[in-house]
Amino acid sequence: MQLRELTKAEEEIMRVLWRLEKAFVKDVLAELPEPKPAYNTVSTIIRILEKKGLVGYTAYGKTHEYYPLITEEQYKRFEMDQLMTNYFDNSLQKLVSFFVKDRKLSLNETDEIINLLNRKGDDPQKP
Repeated sequence: MQLRELTKAEEEIMRVLWRLEKAFVKDVLAELPEPKPAYNTVSTIIRILEKKGLVGYTAYGKTHEYYPLITEEQYKRFEMDQLMTNYFDNSLQKLVSFFVKDRKLSLNETDEIINLLNRKGDDPQKP
C-alpha cells in the first residue's frame, strides 16, 4: 500500500479511529468536536479512507463497523519522512538546527536531542 498525505478532515477521522480502534460512523461523529459535521460527511470521508486502503470494515447487514488498517505510528513515520525529504533534504542536522533556531531550545534540550540521537545510532531498537 502506498501511503499518501491525508487531508485535515481525513486525519481527524483517522485519529478518532486510532483512539477507538473500531467504530461505527455515529461513534466517530460523537468523538468529533463542535461544530460537528453532518453524518453523511463523516460517512463519505470514511469511505474515501477505505478506498485509499487505510480503513477496513466489518459489515453487519447494512451497517459497517470501521477500523484502521495502518497504525498511527506508521502514519507518523510517513509524515516524518515527508517532512525530512521536503523541507530538510533528508538531513537530521538541518532538522535539529531548525528546531534549535526556531524553537529557541535551551542547551539542556539540545543536549537531550543529541544524546537521544547518539543512543539511537548505537542501537536501532531503542526508541
